[in-house]
Amino acid sequence: MHKFRVLVVDDELDFLETFVDRLKMRDLDVTGVESGEKALEILDKQDFDIVILDVKMPGIDGIETLQEMKRRLPLMEVIMLTGHASVESGIEGMKLGAYDYVMKPADIDDLMEKMRKACEKKSIHEEKIHHAKIKELTAHPRRVFDLMKEEEK
Repeated sequence: MHKFRVLVVDDELDFLETFVDRLKMRDLDVTGVESGEKALEILDKQDFDIVILDVKMPGIDGIETLQEMKRRLPLMEVIMLTGHASVESGIEGMKLGAYDYVMKPADIDDLMEKMRKACEKKSIHEEKIHHAKIKELTAHPRRVFDLMKEEEK
């Protein structure tokens, strides 16, 4: 499996910095931001395979951020970070398309396994889409020329 890119979103700066450092020590390509707004901004500029997203944040909370992320990038996998008091929010996130949720403080080995599985799921979905596009193009060869013309514009 390829080295996956991770975005960590949490408003607790000490936790965010420590968590990002721990993931980097495991040879992951990790970026950390402290708000849902910043997460959405960075997603416009960079690609990530996995997002680790805190549920409770000021401004745009984790649930609202998740909904917007899935609207923009439906194949990107999101794992919700939740405290004991907000387990229901983690479950709500899963209903809205999150891959899974983990309790704070997160067990790093458990989280690494969830991230690997989430990235694998994303890769499988991307591969299915790729094969469907190839199948469509081989069934309708003229469509290739139409696509080439669109790209030239």
